Amino acid sequence: MLELKNLTINVSDKTIIQNLNLKLEKNKVYVLMGPNGSGKSTLALTLMGHPLYQIKSGKILFEKKDITNLEPDKKANAGIFLSFQSPLSLSGVSIFSLLRTAIAGRKDPLILKEEIEKTAKILKIKKELLERSFNEGTSGGEKKKLELLQASVLNPKFLMFDEIDTGVDVDALKTIAQFMEKNKKGKTYLLITHYNRILKYVKPDVVLVMINGKIVKQGDYRLAEEIEKKGYAKL
Repeated sequence: MLELKNLTINVSDKTIIQNLNLKLEKNKVYVLMGPNGSGKSTLALTLMGHPLYQIKSGKILFEKKDITNLEPDKKANAGIFLSFQSPLSLSGVSIFSLLRTAIAGRKDPLILKEEIEKTAKILKIKKELLERSFNEGTSGGEKKKLELLQASVLNPKFLMFDEIDTGVDVDALKTIAQFMEKNKKGKTYLLITHYNRILKYVKPDVVLVMINGKIVKQGDYRLAEEIEKKGYAKL
C-alpha cells in the first residue's frame, strides 16, 4: 500500500526524521508509538503533504506510485486521509456541507445525506451534531467520531489517526474501535498514540516504536503491553 524509502524530513532546517524505510501493507492495522517529540506527528503530516515539513531526500510510494511531491488535495484524492490530534471547528459549516464540498459532485446530495446519517447512527453521533457548525460545542470523543465519519464517507485507502484516543471516554473508544475493525478490508490504518489504551479494543497487526525519528523496534500487540509496563527507556 505505502512505502517509504530513505525518507529524511526537516522542519526549519532541523532534521526530525532521517533515512526512514518502512512498508505498510493493505488490510492491516499499524500502531505507531513513541514519546513526545519522537517524530510521529511529523511523519503523518509529511505523508499528507503539509508544507511546513520539508522532504530533503527519499521517496513516498503509494500503490507503487511516487507521491513524494504531490499537493495535499491530490494525496487526498489518491486515497490518503489524516485525522488531526485537535480537529478544528468551522463556524457556519455543517458536516454535510463540508463533505459535499470535499466530494465535489461525485455523490448525489440526498445519497450523501443518507450515508452521513446512517454512519452517524452506527458511531452513536447525536443528530444535533450533524446540524450544528462542525465541531462547535463538541467533546473530544465527539470530535474523534466525526473525524471517523468523514473517513467513512470519503472512503480512503490509507487512513492515519493521530491520537484518536485522546480525550475519548471508554464507550466512545469501544465504538470507534469496533467501527475500524468492521471497515478494515482493503484499507491500511496507521494509528498514532503515546499509550496502549486503544489497543485494548483494536488489536494491531504491527506495533512500531519511534524514538528520535527512527523506528527502533517493531512487534505485535505484546510490544505495546511491554511498553506500558516498562516505558520507552527500556527499549
